[in-house]
Amino acid sequence: MILRVISTEKILFDGAVDRVTLPGSCGPFTVLENHAPLISTLLRGEIVYVAEGKEVKIAVEGGIVEVRDNQIAVCLN
Repeated sequence: MILRVISTEKILFDGAVDRVTLPGSCGPFTVLENHAPLISTLLRGEIVYVAEGKEVKIAVEGGIVEVRDNQIAVCLN
């Protein structure tokens, strides 16, 4: 899967991941390969992803996410 995390200032991450957990407005959720398409708003919390066997956390204040065809696009506030 490819995860892209962007803010108004810069690209925070753009690369392959094994999984990603996001702070959705209805609660945290995890995206794995071949996840169903979805669009969700994000609340304050952490995006946690695993890439190359390493877990990485990004603190966020909110935003939106779109998941489709193993592409995860996150736009942060």
